[in-house]
Amino acid sequence: MRSGSLVAVEPQVFDLIRLLLENAGRVVTRDEIVEHVWKGRVVSESAISARIAAARKALGDDGKTQAVIRTVARRGLQCVVPVLKTTTPGDRQAEQDNGAAKRSTEDPPRVRYTRNGAGQILAWTMCGTGTPILRIGAPLVNVSDQWMLPSERTLMEILSASHRLIHLDGVGFGLSEATDEPIDHVRMVDDCIAVADAAGIDRFSLMAESGASLIAVRLAALYPERVDKLVMVGGYVDGRARRGQPSPPDPIRGLIEEGWKTSGGGLALAFMLSYFPEGPIEDIQQVVLAEQSAASEAQMLSLRDAVNHDSVAEFLPRVKCPTLIVQGRDNAVHPLSEARKLAAGIPDAELVILKTANHVPMPGNAVWPGYIDALLAFLDDAEPGA
Repeated sequence: MRSGSLVAVEPQVFDLIRLLLENAGRVVTRDEIVEHVWKGRVVSESAISARIAAARKALGDDGKTQAVIRTVARRGLQCVVPVLKTTTPGDRQAEQDNGAAKRSTEDPPRVRYTRNGAGQILAWTMCGTGTPILRIGAPLVNVSDQWMLPSERTLMEILSASHRLIHLDGVGFGLSEATDEPIDHVRMVDDCIAVADAAGIDRFSLMAESGASLIAVRLAALYPERVDKLVMVGGYVDGRARRGQPSPPDPIRGLIEEGWKTSGGGLALAFMLSYFPEGPIEDIQQVVLAEQSAASEAQMLSLRDAVNHDSVAEFLPRVKCPTLIVQGRDNAVHPLSEARKLAAGIPDAELVILKTANHVPMPGNAVWPGYIDALLAFLDDAEPGA
C-alpha cells in the first residue's frame, strides 16, 4: 500500500522492499540483497538494477531524488526514511500474502521419483518447510505443470509458506509410470504411503479434493499412525452409482469421452465448468489443457467409472484423526448431502459450508478468503495437549 492505494509489485521487488524496511537506517550490502532476494543464485547487475528501480517506483522514489532508497557507492542500499512497525492481530490474509511473497516464484519444485510396493515409478514434489501436508486430488495435472497454473500456484504458495507441501502423480497419471491397469483406490493408498516414506515423513496432514476423498478416508482409516489431520474439500462417501437410487446416464462421462478428442475443446471445458461454474474462466481453460496433457481419455474414463461405483462408508468410523470437511452449498456434482454423510460418519468431524457452486474454491471466488482462513486455522492448530 502507498498513500492508501494498492501497488502491484513482483515477488522479488516485494522482497527487496521488505529487506530494506526491516533494516531501515543500515546499509544493506549487495551480497545481502542477492542472498535474500535471489537465494544466493548468480544474478546479473542489470537484473539487480531493474529490481531496485522497480522498488523505488513502487515507493514513489526515483534514482535521482533517492528520498527513500539511497545508493551508498560501492557498499549497497540504505532506507533513509523513518519506519514504524505495527501489527494487526488476526489479519490472516496479510500473513498469507507476506508468507507467499517470501519465497521465489521463479523456480518450480523439483520433480523426484520413487517406487510403490509393486515396483512402479511414482513422480512427486515437495516445497516449503514446516509440518508436512500430503495433498491429493483435483485437478488431475502432472506435478511438473501444477506450479505453472496460477490457481494451483496461489494455493501452493500459501500452504508452503508454513508447511512442507507434498504432491504426487498416481500410477497411470502425469509423470508416473504408465499402466493399463484399472483404477484401484487401494493401490492409490499405497502410492501415497510410498511417497510419504520417500519424503522421510512418518506423520502428516492429509488434504484431499473431490474423488481423492475416497483414497483419503481409506488411508486415514488403514494407517491411523501416519495421519495427523484430514481435510476433504468437495468430498463424498458414495459415488454417483451408489447413492440409493437408479442413476441416469452420466453426462460428465460423456463430456470426457467427447471432450478429450480435441485439445482444449468446448466439451472438455464444459466438463470442467460442471465442477467450477463460477470460474474464473481463464483458470479453468488452463486447467483443462493441463489435465488433457496429464491423463488420456481412457485413464479419465477409468477414473470416472471407479469413483462412480465406489463407497467408503465402511471406513468412516475408523477415522480417528481431527477432520475438516469443506463443501459448497450449491455444489451440483457432489451434493451437500454427501458432505453431511462424511461429517456424520467420522467421529467429531467438522463441516464448513461455503456459499458457492464451485466444487472446490478457487482464487477469485468470493469465498476464497474464508476458505483459506478455515483451512489454515485447522492445519496450523496444535494438536490437543501439544
